[in-house]
Amino acid sequence: MSRWIAALPMYNVTPQHDALWRALLRDTLAAFSQSGGPREVDLPAAIPDDLLTLWRRPDLLLSQTCGFPYRMLGVADSVNLLATPAFDAEGCEGGFYRSTIVVSARAWDTGAVSLAACRGLRAACNGQDSHSGMNALRHAVAPLARDGRFFSSVAWVGSHLNALRALSAGEAEVAAIDCVTLAYVRDALPERLRDIRSIGMSAAAPGLPFIASRNLPDQQAALLRDALDTACAADSQRARTLRLRGFVRLAAADYARIERYADEARALGYPELR
Repeated sequence: MSRWIAALPMYNVTPQHDALWRALLRDTLAAFSQSGGPREVDLPAAIPDDLLTLWRRPDLLLSQTCGFPYRMLGVADSVNLLATPAFDAEGCEGGFYRSTIVVSARAWDTGAVSLAACRGLRAACNGQDSHSGMNALRHAVAPLARDGRFFSSVAWVGSHLNALRALSAGEAEVAAIDCVTLAYVRDALPERLRDIRSIGMSAAAPGLPFIASRNLPDQQAALLRDALDTACAADSQRARTLRLRGFVRLAAADYARIERYADEARALGYPELR
């Protein structure tokens, strides 16, 4: 491979978070180059719109994907699982995380204080390929659905921040938000949560994995894992702001839990979030 590419498209909740993740990426690549990795790696100034294409690139040195496309959309067939971040956030334990189920303050005030009480409300969801926003919520709702339906409507809004905005603007009443994203919002954008109430959490799932193309030799993949650890430890203030405890080594098979949640929802007659 003549030239590699690296990009971290997840958890860039604010410009500060984006800058810190980019700095961690640069430090990782620097540590990797010192142990024999490539010295020149392309770092796109902007994250590509087509993330599935990015994650499947044969020259992908390092990126982070969501567990749903990794397990359910075939990304795992093209990549090596390097590591999974462990975060210091409510809902996280080791390399596992949960989604926080939230409602608008208006819905809370009118009785939506549990997921069961959200029947017939409008949901906002970041995307159909998201575990945290869609799959986790579908799994939580499935035992409560009737004839394959629970919400009056579902709006696909493109991001967790947009889902929170939709709740605050009165365009929807309920959403599931990745607990790491929610912690970042609470830290940096607390005003976005003024009209938001938490009513529960989803089942735990393995966190968003860091990946590399299978064209990266196994020996170099092991060194890249070590470089992630080195970069995390290099700046304690950065790690605190990112709520990053470190990286754990999960097995690819651990991500079968995400598929199991989808299967359990289907078995209960709830194959789609609706």
